[in-house]
Amino acid sequence: MNVRDPFNIHRRNNLNFNNLHNGAFTAINILRAQATQATQVAAQQIREKAVEAIEVGSQATQAAAAHIREVAVEAAEVGAQALEKGRQAFATEADEESSPRAVVVVNKEKLEQEEEADDNTMSFNIPKNVPSFTNPQRELEDRLWPSSGATKHRSGLGGSVQDKVTGFLRPDRSALPMYKDKPYAYPPSGRARPIFRRKRVFGLLFLVMLGLLWFNGSFDDHHEKAKVKLNQWGWLRSDTSKGKSKADWLKRRERVVEAMELSWDAYERYAWGYDEFHPIAKTGRYMAPKGLGWIIIDSLDTLMLMNMTSRLEHAREWLSTSLTWEQDQDVNTFETTIRMLGGLLSAHYLSTEFPNMAPISDDDVGKPGEDLYLEKAKDLADRLLVAFDSPSGIPYASVNIGELKGLLSHDDGGASSTAETTTLQLEFKYLAKLTGEKLFWDKAEKVMQVVDDNGAKDGLVPIYIHATTGKFNGHNIRLGSRGDSYYEYLIKQYLQTNKKEPVYQEMWREALMGVRKHLVTYTEPSQFTIIGERPSGLEGELSPKMDHLVCFMPGSIALAATGGLTEAEARKLPTWTKQDEADMQLARELMQTCWGMYKFMATGLAAEITYFNIGKPPLPESAPHKAPEEFDPDPEAEWRKDFEVHSLDTHNLQRPETVESLFYMYRITGETKYRDWGWEMFKSFMNYTAVEDGGGFTSLSNANVIPPTLRDNMESFWLAETLKYFYLLFSPDDLLPLDKVVINTEAHIFPRFDMGPLFSTGWRRKPRDKEGNIMV
Repeated sequence: MNVRDPFNIHRRNNLNFNNLHNGAFTAINILRAQATQATQVAAQQIREKAVEAIEVGSQATQAAAAHIREVAVEAAEVGAQALEKGRQAFATEADEESSPRAVVVVNKEKLEQEEEADDNTMSFNIPKNVPSFTNPQRELEDRLWPSSGATKHRSGLGGSVQDKVTGFLRPDRSALPMYKDKPYAYPPSGRARPIFRRKRVFGLLFLVMLGLLWFNGSFDDHHEKAKVKLNQWGWLRSDTSKGKSKADWLKRRERVVEAMELSWDAYERYAWGYDEFHPIAKTGRYMAPKGLGWIIIDSLDTLMLMNMTSRLEHAREWLSTSLTWEQDQDVNTFETTIRMLGGLLSAHYLSTEFPNMAPISDDDVGKPGEDLYLEKAKDLADRLLVAFDSPSGIPYASVNIGELKGLLSHDDGGASSTAETTTLQLEFKYLAKLTGEKLFWDKAEKVMQVVDDNGAKDGLVPIYIHATTGKFNGHNIRLGSRGDSYYEYLIKQYLQTNKKEPVYQEMWREALMGVRKHLVTYTEPSQFTIIGERPSGLEGELSPKMDHLVCFMPGSIALAATGGLTEAEARKLPTWTKQDEADMQLARELMQTCWGMYKFMATGLAAEITYFNIGKPPLPESAPHKAPEEFDPDPEAEWRKDFEVHSLDTHNLQRPETVESLFYMYRITGETKYRDWGWEMFKSFMNYTAVEDGGGFTSLSNANVIPPTLRDNMESFWLAETLKYFYLLFSPDDLLPLDKVVINTEAHIFPRFDMGPLFSTGWRRKPRDKEGNIMV
């Protein structure tokens, strides 16, 4: 079987596939992208000419070398034959002559006279002292000549290449010197060469050097060259040790930077400005007539964190000259807010708070581009604001950003996703703080009140809500798609305003207790902790299904328990409770399960959805349980009976939720195993999602076969989230301390801030009874 394992990184603990990982990674070249849009055509022409010159030079050199060898062999053979005939002629004449020595002398004198006459008519003669081509002494002489000063005189690039190329251009010239005893690399004579010959040689050398300069990225003024090309990543084959020192993790962080460089450069070369990138086909696609900057804007803060200055300059140039929101285009309210608005706001924050991150003079105070990110964010937010103009205040699912019109969902009976309507608040509240425009704050905050006024039992909300009425649609409860980030933003809203809005902490705690009561259970036979679903409501059966999206929960639980401090620091506070202790234990158990979702798959990359084997009835959250600490790599290991992946769910979309939680868990607990798991996961991404021919990385249609089935799509969150969280996981703890920032659901970074006199929590929860029901 043709095993696609170019990095050979899966070690013996990787299920039963350790015998499949001995292949070497096929070369993936980093080709530098076009310099700028304005010079794109000219740069491409230079590159094509340079490549053509390199090919011609290579062919010329090879042909010259071959010609030299052929002529040398031919000359040696002819010389040997001629000398041998000469000896035979002399020997024959001597045998035939029987006259006395005087006759021989006379004949010799006659021969010399004839030779002397021939000297005047022949360009050269056979030497009188004919060398032996078979004498063993010649081998010693041949070895001695190359070390002489004469040889060194032309042993460099200029000498060897010039001689070979000249021989190719002038085949009439003898490729070897006249005498074999005279070394090939003897000092050149002072005789002037024809000018056309020198022009050809040096012209060709100039083109070859031009090609080398282009290949090294000298013409790409907006690029930093990747430190190591992917096909030179020997660390993927040789790395078997765990990182134990600070230096180890910094080196591993550099590998993440290299992956980002490869991903970005592939997009920049093949799909610049497009909103989608297909790395195998090497094409892009717009989501709007003039593009939305879907990938570019989503990646801005990652470029800053990784200090990719020239790439960031290119992105800023596109924002300044090409980006416009004035387009007749429907966009998803939620996705556009978290990716585009969030990306611009994060870029504004990092560029102003951390000016040494990928420093650009154009955004310095007083410069024309100082507020570029904020101006683009404000323009977009003004257009998205019409989504909130529904009868209930619940935002419409979509907006036409050109016509400024909110649109009902095309599916689900027109209902909006509950998670999507409640995952806009961090972005609009931060924008309100920056601009002083309270309307952004009030519109986003109103949504939380309308949702909470529905009185969801135990804090668990159905996944659909009508924008027209503000009432829930259906009873489906889950923490996967359409439900997940509602819970995430509860605790993050509390932290964003420096814990000054306790209503969101209260809602979070109520929801987490509801998760424990209704959704947490344990698998059989190994007793892993999972969060299931209630498709028919809280009174219906528990489905043992976990989306990969649910793996945001371990990190969020730990963040809520400690407030972003380390666990050791939080335990010293008087506010630390037994419930916080229990929450940290739940976070650890869920993190183990999410890691198992990766270990279960052939590629080491988790499926989109995983099912589990649970008891009937399911065990309650309070039941005793203890899962194995390690995952036995034996393909028949007991723990594998707990996991099940259906054939339609085997795809991997490069999602970030697990590495996101690994980042939070490592920062908060300090336990190195979370870093180790992240490193193993990163290597699996490198090994199985890399695209040949400089395409970057792709998502997978089937991650449970080797080689995997490729999907030919690079998600924008691969750059915005997944690689960013890997980078942060391997970084020192003082980079973006968790008690100073809050990170949105697309991994965009905002500061925590005080509300000040202009902003406040503008609503209160309705009173509830002991069962959590709203009191009329």
